[in-house]
Amino acid sequence: MQYSITASIVTYNNNPEVLQEAIASFLDTELPVQLYLVDNSPTDALRALCTDARIIYIFNNKNVGFGAGHNIAMREALDKAPYHLVLNPDVYFEPGTLERLYEFMTQHTAVGLVMPKVLYPDGEVQYLCKLLPTPLQFIERRFMKWNRKRLEQQNEMFELRFTGYNKLMDVPYLSGCFMFLRTSALKEVGLFDERIFMYSEDADLSRRIHQKFRTVFYPEARIYHHFAKGSHRSIKLLWYAIHGNLVYFTKWGWLFDRERDRINKNVLSKLTACTNSHP
Repeated sequence: MQYSITASIVTYNNNPEVLQEAIASFLDTELPVQLYLVDNSPTDALRALCTDARIIYIFNNKNVGFGAGHNIAMREALDKAPYHLVLNPDVYFEPGTLERLYEFMTQHTAVGLVMPKVLYPDGEVQYLCKLLPTPLQFIERRFMKWNRKRLEQQNEMFELRFTGYNKLMDVPYLSGCFMFLRTSALKEVGLFDERIFMYSEDADLSRRIHQKFRTVFYPEARIYHHFAKGSHRSIKLLWYAIHGNLVYFTKWGWLFDRERDRINKNVLSKLTACTNSHP
């Protein structure tokens, strides 16, 4: 293999300064790396950011979606490196982060996917470790924000907030903003489901990897994520979220999903026991 890590960033009319920060973060390493910038924008203006020889620019001339965009890069990258990073264009991190994750994955060969601790730019934790979702949770989290007490109670468990996010955890659903993936795992379980334009594609891929490999939250590495929550402010993006969940639940099960129930019960049992034994 030619590289230690390959990565892909999918863009659509992104702020060039924010995107440049993400690109610079990934390239600031002595590891041999290659970055795919997959541009779904209507023009190729972002090509101007690709001044480093380690960047491969792919202009789609149309918006093919988040998962499909990353798949274009991953199909080319799977045989080039043992690890591939799915990286959001609004993420940045300090030098040494990639090395820490690379070393962790090298030492833990049963792990197919790892996500670091994700922080807002002000240092506040983003709760992006989740149980496998139910349709009711999707409805409540999107459309019933007026019931703050109910939402907070739900998030305490669904987002595993009770753990404190300060220790290694096996989690079945990890955010798509930063997915550090073992390419051999991707070869076994497949890439993003391209029927999902955006939103829920990370839940689906995390779940497929979790079926055969460990999917891990690793707080010893940390990144920063601007996290715009676009689907909460845009009708178009909200529709993408609804459609993505329709595909996800039709695929895995709506009210009856025994695997979801078993995985969530097992995760909560282990994490609750660990939390109670370490006050």
